[in-house]
Amino acid sequence: MQFSEHWLREFIDPPLGSAELAQRLTMAGLEVEALQAVAPAFSGVVVARVLSVDKHPNADKLKLCRVDAGQGEPLQIVCGAPNVAAGMIAPCALVGAELPGIKIKAAKVRGAESAGMLCSARELGLSDDHSGLLALPDEAPIGEDIRAYLALDDKLFTLKLTPNRADCLNLKGIAREVRALTGARVTLPEIPHAAIGCDLRRDIILDAPAVCPRYCGRVVSGINAKAPTPVWMKRRLERSGIRSISAVVDVTNYVMLELGQPMHAFDNARLHGAVHVRYPAPGETLLLLNGQTITPAADTGLIADDKRALAMAGVMGGEESGISDATSEIFLESAFFAPDAVAGKARALGFSSDASYRFERGVDFAAPREALERATWLVQSICGGQAGPVTETVAPEALPQREAVRLRVPRVKKILGIELDAETVARLFQGLDFEFKRDGEVFTVTPPSHRFDIAIEEDLIEELARLHGYDNIPVRLPQGSLAILPQNERQRTVWRLRRLLAARDYQEVVNYSFVDAVWEQDFCANADPVVLANPIASQMGVMRSSLIGGLVANLVSNLNRRLDRVRVFETGRCFLRGESSQPSQSIPGYAQPQRIGALAWGPCAPEQWGAAKRQTDFYDAKADVEALLLPLTADFERLAHPALHPGRAAAVIVRGKTIGLVGELHPRWVQKYELGTAPVVFELDLDAVLQQPLPAYEEVSRFPAVLRDLALVVAQDLPARSLRDALLSAAPAFVREVVLFDMYQGKGIDPDKKSLAFRVVMQDTGKTLADWEVDAAVAGMVDAAVRKFAAKLRS
Repeated sequence: MQFSEHWLREFIDPPLGSAELAQRLTMAGLEVEALQAVAPAFSGVVVARVLSVDKHPNADKLKLCRVDAGQGEPLQIVCGAPNVAAGMIAPCALVGAELPGIKIKAAKVRGAESAGMLCSARELGLSDDHSGLLALPDEAPIGEDIRAYLALDDKLFTLKLTPNRADCLNLKGIAREVRALTGARVTLPEIPHAAIGCDLRRDIILDAPAVCPRYCGRVVSGINAKAPTPVWMKRRLERSGIRSISAVVDVTNYVMLELGQPMHAFDNARLHGAVHVRYPAPGETLLLLNGQTITPAADTGLIADDKRALAMAGVMGGEESGISDATSEIFLESAFFAPDAVAGKARALGFSSDASYRFERGVDFAAPREALERATWLVQSICGGQAGPVTETVAPEALPQREAVRLRVPRVKKILGIELDAETVARLFQGLDFEFKRDGEVFTVTPPSHRFDIAIEEDLIEELARLHGYDNIPVRLPQGSLAILPQNERQRTVWRLRRLLAARDYQEVVNYSFVDAVWEQDFCANADPVVLANPIASQMGVMRSSLIGGLVANLVSNLNRRLDRVRVFETGRCFLRGESSQPSQSIPGYAQPQRIGALAWGPCAPEQWGAAKRQTDFYDAKADVEALLLPLTADFERLAHPALHPGRAAAVIVRGKTIGLVGELHPRWVQKYELGTAPVVFELDLDAVLQQPLPAYEEVSRFPAVLRDLALVVAQDLPARSLRDALLSAAPAFVREVVLFDMYQGKGIDPDKKSLAFRVVMQDTGKTLADWEVDAAVAGMVDAAVRKFAAKLRS
């Protein structure tokens, strides 16, 4: 919304400068996006009349002009403008005048004296037009300062209004706001009722009251459509960003800017019968004023007569019923169109209009008749004519209802944090023209017809905050006591895990929890994932049940950018059907476990001279898992998983419970996702990884340790972990470690057998172990392996 400050100050003139007024409006929620002068600074320019024009004796394109600038004697000025002519009124810069970028001096131009300069619009900084002199009206007073005559000391305000403040899309509404902010007096233009000079009228029929619950119309006959628009009106329109078209159209636009009521004028001679507000017939078309022929949708309101559609309701008039220079009778329309009936209709057709912009946000439904009288008076003042009676049709049940809103003064303090007593609240409501009833500290407020944004108590509190001034609300910094929170020694933090993985050369990623259903099928064999009701994209239609899909997508993205080494990890929730072990942290019927996962692809280390290049493999990922779990000890068992290689995958087991998996991606997915070589991945339950045992003191033995190596031949399919567990179960207390260090298959071993070599570390804290104690311990361990697995001691 752009408007002239001079125009606003005719409505209300607060004792504030332009900048201060802009600041007050902005802090009240009406953001002043721009405040600029109509014209740049200049001085010494007056209104002048060209008395005569003679040819310059020494130049073909220059002319000698005698100019009356109101200085007594006529001035001789050399001018080269093509439109200069005797009798013309134009701006004249006198000697000593200062224009943008130039100072005028008496000079000789091609041997002829020149005492000033006749000016174009560009030389005054008013526009870029320099095709000729700026022509002024014949009635312009000679000798008057051009800044005063053209009101060039004016400033333009541009408001960036929020959609709920359509009541400020006009000068009357802005004046109301300024009065509420400053207490200054508002002077509205007098709107006399037009004298009835003819009996012409048209019936108005509301066939679609939901579109238009109030419609006013009037015929004005005998007008002169060719009458020029007054300079003052044209200037105000142009400074509001609206070009002048014709006197009648300019009047309707002027009333819209002044009172906020969009209007339209039809050529009454082109209308047939009554005026209807209705919906379109199937296949009906309409040629709009912008030259666009439309086939309106079934829910689009139309203004029509008995024969055809005339206009698109609340949006734009039709070409076939528009006024022209030959028009002598007009039918003025002033109506209220419901916001829901207008919203989006113009945008759907690829254009916008000032009328639709206002109607879809909400126009004062009590204003049509007042606006019609104002437009009638202006048309008669400019174009003449006789006014017919006003025809008004109303559908009261379809008009917006203004429900009373209750406000509690204590609630204001609770929301805003400031004290506003009941007297202050009443004064602020009176400034807004809000009708209210007061019962102690409770106000019952009925919003006025021009406010569509007052529906609940918080809306009224917002109004109080605006008028009190957001900048008057004190800034109170939050205060609170800080204390070191207790730290659970049995649990690590996620931050510690993230730092550990970063130290092992992984980069953290954050992926969407919404994934492609194909990922769930590929990497989880999940045919029944949690489906989103309203996905943001077709490829993000389900909730993930594993982190692996997102990590593989990260790898694909990096491979597309030609990276030769990728190591990424993520922590996040997954979503499964079924009840959670922590109901307070999940949605009923769905489990949301937190997990930590990682993927490594490419060389196990950046290329360097000190180590040979080697691809990351299963054991690298296994080592990362073991480092992540320390001080917990993990066991690994063969695992079959849809995402992983059948022979290169393992379940991660801690304290007898499976907490995750580690392995190489299945060749099928390596080929499908064009990864080249297989990455290794792991995914662990985050809650299990965060657990850690309490530190416990163990005495450091001062006695030497004894080492024994045991090579046992067992069945080929026996897991090494099972054999190790059997050895530990039979070991005495001084056996510290049993570690697998070799596996052998080949010469000397049956094809269905394998040899597993364990190193046994024995050490007592109180004495040096005797040979017989060591031998007895080893014999007991071997005996347990023989009994449980028919193992044989390899010689």
